[in-house]
Amino acid sequence: MSKKTEVANRQLDTQLVHLGRNREDSAGFVNVPVNRGSTVLFPDVQSMEDPSSMRYTYGLQGSPLIEALQSTINTLEEAAGTVLVPSGLMAVTLPLLAVAQPGMRALIPDNVYWPTRRFCDGLFARLGIETVYYDPLIGAGIEALLLPDRKSILFTEAPGSNTFEMPDLPALLAAAKAADAWTMIDNTWATPLLYKPVPAGFDFSIQAGTKYFAGHSDALIGSVSASERAWKALSSTHQQLGLQAGTEEMFLALRGMRTLSVRLARHEASALDMAHWLCTQPFVKRVLHPGLPDDPGYALTQSLFGGRSSGLFAFVLDGNREQAREMLNTLELFGLGYSWGGYESLAVLAQLDHCRTVSRWSDGPVVRLSIGLEDTADLKADLLKGAAQAGLPTADG
Repeated sequence: MSKKTEVANRQLDTQLVHLGRNREDSAGFVNVPVNRGSTVLFPDVQSMEDPSSMRYTYGLQGSPLIEALQSTINTLEEAAGTVLVPSGLMAVTLPLLAVAQPGMRALIPDNVYWPTRRFCDGLFARLGIETVYYDPLIGAGIEALLLPDRKSILFTEAPGSNTFEMPDLPALLAAAKAADAWTMIDNTWATPLLYKPVPAGFDFSIQAGTKYFAGHSDALIGSVSASERAWKALSSTHQQLGLQAGTEEMFLALRGMRTLSVRLARHEASALDMAHWLCTQPFVKRVLHPGLPDDPGYALTQSLFGGRSSGLFAFVLDGNREQAREMLNTLELFGLGYSWGGYESLAVLAQLDHCRTVSRWSDGPVVRLSIGLEDTADLKADLLKGAAQAGLPTADG
């Protein structure tokens, strides 16, 4: 058994510390060095004519750093292969492009990440792909949208963006497999630590490594992992498009993954603490967190994610949008910014009016929170101050 295989068989926390590390490639340094290079020099013309004998042939295709991060993610995903891309959005669009053919039908959940919808309504439509948006809670009813005479793509998120509905993944997969559809999931919320899509039956597992993988709000990167049947389409499209993540970003993502397990556990615990507390506040109409026992997606979350969750959720404000703006503008510890998964807490006032066409949202303003590594007592005080400034009632005064 090789050393690489031995590490892959260790417990998860041990894997995160040791995967991708090779003393020969790093000259003994703990972290894999950044390889900034495009050109690889060949020893002779014969090697250039038959590069199969060369470990590396060009900086775009491979380097010790690329191999280290790819192999780390691929082991965690238990996939046939993994590629790296420059952003989370590229991780979404690459598998869609990898299997796209004119006349296909793409089934996309109505609560999908907004740039995914923008891509489907824009470039995908120009390529002759029909996009059909479905209710994220459709479950086995998705069968009616999988036409027998047309090849389909089934895309999902678990949970969905902004409003955090938990889809019935086993039911969606069963219907998609019966129709021989391509299946892909944006698994950024759970990461492969909580859910492994490829062993579960998905063709593609998508990660915005910008979020929890890198974990420090300083890198844009994504990854896509594939099943055996999907790997050739993914790897060839990745090569044809000339895609690769940046070297600095790969280094930061790989470094971030060493602490992923402990960070995710802290994000999870703090988010659940905040979610339970928000349930007691009169300025909150309801909390949208599939890890809460009274959430409609709780049972699915328990079974699919082993009772785990992460640090991103939302709440519906019992007030109007102007009060929501006033509340968020007062916050000091919660930054107002997109993305999530970093060490700092963030708040976003969700804009749902332009990105829901099947399951319209009319339940009040939605405030999305990414809970960072601060003390939750301070985060609660920050929200209370914001609520008071907006004229909203609180349970603490």
